[in-house]
Amino acid sequence: MSEEHKEEGRGPEDEDTRPLEPKDWEETRGAEQEQEERPQEPARPKGTGEMTHERGSDAEAEEYQWHTGTKREHGADDAVEFIDVVKAFGRNRVLNGLNLGLPDNQISMILGPSGTGKSVCIKHMVGLLYPDEGDVIVHGESVPDMADEDLFEMRKKFGVLFQDGALFGSMNVFDNTAFPLRQHTDKGEDEIREIVDRRLGEVGLAAAAEKMPNELSGGMRKRAGFARALVLDPDIVLFDEPDSGLDPVRTALLCELIMEVHEENGGAYCVITHDIMSARRVADYIAILWKGRIVESGPASELFNSDNQFVRQFLSGEAQGPLGME
Repeated sequence: MSEEHKEEGRGPEDEDTRPLEPKDWEETRGAEQEQEERPQEPARPKGTGEMTHERGSDAEAEEYQWHTGTKREHGADDAVEFIDVVKAFGRNRVLNGLNLGLPDNQISMILGPSGTGKSVCIKHMVGLLYPDEGDVIVHGESVPDMADEDLFEMRKKFGVLFQDGALFGSMNVFDNTAFPLRQHTDKGEDEIREIVDRRLGEVGLAAAAEKMPNELSGGMRKRAGFARALVLDPDIVLFDEPDSGLDPVRTALLCELIMEVHEENGGAYCVITHDIMSARRVADYIAILWKGRIVESGPASELFNSDNQFVRQFLSGEAQGPLGME
């Protein structure tokens, strides 16, 4: 009941039913006509392929206008899959509805400008970070839902090569490489030596087994880190900007090494980088990450011929295009 009814002691049955005056008719008809003539805003279409995160506003739609999310078939099962993953650190939302599948038995590359969350993706794969929303699947199992015991076992599927090799400064190359075997297996020293010698030979460091990390060049440290990443025969190998700090020749040699070892061992290799030449050399599959979502993903040959303006600009290194200095 309205305040006016309370004041006058009237109920709803006492509503004023007097006929509308002509001016009242004009006001009512004008309001109805304005409502009928107002154009209806069409429903906002969702993206295609793997772009399933709902765009909540015109500003967001404009921000992600280049994110077609087109997912081209790669012809393999996904070893790792991100489903609508959101991750924020304080007010900084690093991953914002990320959908991505990394194919098994191929070399994948996650490319993108610096600071777009590429390394954060790696930490989600191995369970060092958990998504605020969404899910991360490794070989069909949800990483956030794993019990600690299962998570520790799942991590043995991974080998990780960090940016600077991440070698223990107090151990020589042999002991650095043997560390995962001594930590996670019950193998004897004779078997460990056989495995370590084989892996160091694969990366060209057989003669450097007794050297300390401070005696190695940057490229040698990365190769030692690569050997250590391989000693547990992982199903998935992650490379966090392996070309960082290397000159072009040693970057090319490392790329050749990655391809040779993958051809021999198989598995899902995922390289995090922003180096386009490395992508041209080794990538079977490419996903381009920007603003926390995949702009486009698919076989490398198809992405290098993409019509997407952002993809074309990034993969050609042009100054003109959607990506600026901001």
